[in-house]
Amino acid sequence: MTETHVLFVEDDDVIREATQLTLERDGFTVTAVPNGIAGLESFRARRPDIALLDVMVPGMDGVSLCRRIRDESTVPVIMLSARADSIDVVLGLEAGADDYVTKPFDGSVLVARIRAVLRRFGHAGRGPGEAAGAAAGPLRFGDLEIDTDGMEVRRAGEPVSLTPTEMRLLLEFSAAPGTVLSRDRLLTSVWDYEWGGDTRVVDVHVQRLRGKIGQDRIETVRGFGYKLKG
Repeated sequence: MTETHVLFVEDDDVIREATQLTLERDGFTVTAVPNGIAGLESFRARRPDIALLDVMVPGMDGVSLCRRIRDESTVPVIMLSARADSIDVVLGLEAGADDYVTKPFDGSVLVARIRAVLRRFGHAGRGPGEAAGAAAGPLRFGDLEIDTDGMEVRRAGEPVSLTPTEMRLLLEFSAAPGTVLSRDRLLTSVWDYEWGGDTRVVDVHVQRLRGKIGQDRIETVRGFGYKLKG
């Protein structure tokens, strides 16, 4: 079986080398580089299966690198941030990252988070999509059309480009239109968290999804979560 290739961008030599060893011991192939420019070059040259980007790296910071990667690919991206309450976390998610991990991190936690992201991307149309796919033909919500077989979305007849994480989030909503889904439920079903997670991940992805399918399509129910309007 082909090993999963991780692009790891980190300027701290000790963290970079130690993390690379940890990932390689768990069976990953790792390309580790010290700055954002080298990271973009490596991404284009080798097309990794997942990118692990530190926010603060020289040459091109991790947020900017994430934007460049997202312009070219839907490959999963995990950001690394030294401060859990930093605006960098939100900026990274808004740039297109799928998840983030706070430094310092335990190697086993990082590996578990990487595997969770890869599971989501490997089965973007399963789980919530199976429930949604029980209906005959595409699902329709106003001008929004969701083809759960072809994993395609159209708005007013025009194709909508979603990342796999955004698609899973939309499928979860479409499987239960009108039902309020809590942030914790979405973290479990969409992000595959088996432990408590930061609900900002959910909030930013909902915001990004709204920007693509219509701001009014997903309603915020204060104190409870979100629901898809039928």
